[in-house]
Amino acid sequence: MTSTEKIALIVGANGIAGRSIASLLRDAGDWSIWTLSRKPSELGQLGHELLVDLQSLESCQAAASQLRRATHIFYAARSPQHNLEAETHVNSEMLKNLILTVTGGPNRLKHVSLIHGTKWYGSAHYAEYTHYKTPAQEDDPRHQPFNYYHLQQDFLQERQATQTWTWSALRPHTIWGFNLGYPHNIGLLIAAYAIISKQLKQPLSFPGTQACYDSISQATDAEFLAKAARWAATNPSCSNQAFNLINSDFFRWRDLWPLIARYFEMEVGPVRTIELASYMQDKETVWQAVIQQHKLRNTPFAQLGRWGYADGVLRSDQDDMSSTVKCRQYGFQDIMPTSQMCLALFAKLKENKIIP
Repeated sequence: MTSTEKIALIVGANGIAGRSIASLLRDAGDWSIWTLSRKPSELGQLGHELLVDLQSLESCQAAASQLRRATHIFYAARSPQHNLEAETHVNSEMLKNLILTVTGGPNRLKHVSLIHGTKWYGSAHYAEYTHYKTPAQEDDPRHQPFNYYHLQQDFLQERQATQTWTWSALRPHTIWGFNLGYPHNIGLLIAAYAIISKQLKQPLSFPGTQACYDSISQATDAEFLAKAARWAATNPSCSNQAFNLINSDFFRWRDLWPLIARYFEMEVGPVRTIELASYMQDKETVWQAVIQQHKLRNTPFAQLGRWGYADGVLRSDQDDMSSTVKCRQYGFQDIMPTSQMCLALFAKLKENKIIP
């Protein structure tokens, strides 16, 4: 290995963020790619594949010689748990197991990039801290109780204080990207909901709440996020800094929903608040009929994502706004309009015969 060689370890490579980062760096041509996950990807390998269980220190240590080759770690792994306390503990230990293994012996590490999110500020997923100040800024006071984002960043700060590598943390919101088998795949879930509604000869009604339909929201395109992750990991001025990273605009679902309906050649229906997790329980046969009718890739219904996650996204009754002043001040000037993100994702899903 030369002093300029860059070896990226993409942790959580099966997720939307991880796969997008791996794809971007692979296509750049000047990175060696190692991906880490618990199981192989549904979409094929993007580099050298490591199957490691981060919840097991022994599993990490068994792969230590390979993990210590990395110059840059892009950490996008997450293990959902049934409550905040369990999620905080499990995910904190996962990062610790990896970093302690990598830094516990001779290594080449230069930077660790954390892919976090706006749950840093608050979240509708936990009743304890639903609302937060908008626009959220990176140095806002932390909410109580802490979640694993806080503990992970604190751990890296403490560990890095006596070492030469650096860290950065990105905070996206509701990531849209091309993937299969990932539970929090909001773009694919919305596309599938539209297609199933059309198959049933129904208009495209917003399945969330009226409050969510009218509130200000935000999203992050996965490829846009990948570019920002590369920028923060390779720009010395970003060392040991956190950045909000969302698309270049805000939106209201009431304005975005007609665009989605036009793409699928559907009429916009009234807001019809339903629980998708329940509504979709008997829709697998409808999905299979769509696959057969349009000769699509045989994507299992379960691989579309978790409908309960879509319920959470489409029922938020607060304005979601993150300030992106800091990342602009530090030099990240890329642009991504949310409407462009939606249409590009739907087109890619269509190109890969996942949707008609």
